[in-house]
Amino acid sequence: MQYVSTRSGHAQPSTPQQFSDILLGGLAPDGGLYLPEQYPQVSGAELDAWRKLSYADLAFEVLKKFATDIPDADLKALTHQTYRAEVYCNARAGEHAAQITPLRVLEASNAKGESCRLILQALSNGPTLAFKDMAMQLLGNLFEYTLAKQHAELNIFGATSGDTGSAAEYAMRGKLGIRVFMLSPHKKMSAFQTAQMFSLQDPNIFNIAIEGVFDDCQDMVKAVSNDLDFKARQKIGTVNSINWARVVAQVVYYFRGYLAATSSNDQKVSFTVPSGNFGNICAGHIARMMGLPIDKLVAATNENDVLDEFFRTGVYRVRKSAETYHTSSPSMDISKASNFERFIFDLLGRDSERVRALFHKVETAGGFDLSGQPGSDGDEFAKVAQYGFRSGKSTHQGRLDTIRDVQDEYGITIDTHTADGIKVARDYLTPGVPMIVLETALAAKFNETILEALGTDAERPAGFEDIEALPQRFVVMAADIAKVKDFIAERTGL
Repeated sequence: MQYVSTRSGHAQPSTPQQFSDILLGGLAPDGGLYLPEQYPQVSGAELDAWRKLSYADLAFEVLKKFATDIPDADLKALTHQTYRAEVYCNARAGEHAAQITPLRVLEASNAKGESCRLILQALSNGPTLAFKDMAMQLLGNLFEYTLAKQHAELNIFGATSGDTGSAAEYAMRGKLGIRVFMLSPHKKMSAFQTAQMFSLQDPNIFNIAIEGVFDDCQDMVKAVSNDLDFKARQKIGTVNSINWARVVAQVVYYFRGYLAATSSNDQKVSFTVPSGNFGNICAGHIARMMGLPIDKLVAATNENDVLDEFFRTGVYRVRKSAETYHTSSPSMDISKASNFERFIFDLLGRDSERVRALFHKVETAGGFDLSGQPGSDGDEFAKVAQYGFRSGKSTHQGRLDTIRDVQDEYGITIDTHTADGIKVARDYLTPGVPMIVLETALAAKFNETILEALGTDAERPAGFEDIEALPQRFVVMAADIAKVKDFIAERTGL
């Protein structure tokens, strides 16, 4: 299995890479994102065999199709090291910890009153109580494995809108040869999210609060990734979802959700995914391209509805920092979806030169238009439905109403982002096609909104009772890439 860049075409060719070659990096040298030359296919016989597997063994079977240069024995050891009940065993998980991503069936009806199945897939049983742990725990083990083989070090430079940062830091803390420099928007995460990151005192963890929004942080990560000299000199890697290994690790739980929700391979399911940066739902797109019987992939946004606008109109229009809302589902307060380029690459028939031109237009003109209307950049929007994509958006009031409804109907307290997902999913329920909503985090991480919705605090797993009271270690900086680079260089000595 070899990988190519979304921007590497006839005018700017690059050499295909193997999984281990791209594991530690982010963007390709040409500024594009890596994808396999072709998606591996999964047969019906394989799906049947996979129904009986543990999560760790399922992860091995999926990942070995992509990481063909890692010996099977080593890869299997890594998936078993990662996906253990001991790792995914917070108090909420309880007896279901061994399932890693257990399903909870919510009986529901669509707008016509027809009986449908709405299913919640729990992805937040890991050490930081968010779905990011599903990929990040594996990434930490993969990084350590690869660095040991190369006798090398790595300085991870990332950005977070809330959950990526803590998941990365908990996965990398104490790892040999690894430092983490994590950017986050100053005072724009929940109190729990902030404390979970900033309370870490490990000497290899550095938290930098940027005076701006998440997109400012993300832009700086891309700027460093495109500065090939600095990147090489400082041995920079990334854990953001532009990193291919992050995305492919998330493909696994789509297979798990499908296999757990169905009894035969002639049945389809749909997934609704709370989405801001398009990484999580991009993994669903990849699973579908591999042959997983997915009917719809529904992107649920909050008020920052860049993705919803595209899937409704064909217009991709990024917002400036001043136009990006600070909402009660802050991890999706994103107006520039980094992983969207991977889907556009497939939508355009893998025409990398057009992809490069369109995303150059994003940087210079703020977006592109594939609606096919006069003056647009193309007419590919007509093909979007063939890939199963639909979308919808939620607002603060919608989140409050959905949190109350799910608590009253099912006795489950959901977080704000999952509430966005459930609200939008209800618009796409179809009889005979289970709708799986991917949970994003435990409600305790967004207690301010839970208290507003329910009048009571969200339950906290043991060990997190007073996390906001812990001492915090971080620095506040302007959105100045030169100052951030200086900060990194001073602490690496390189």
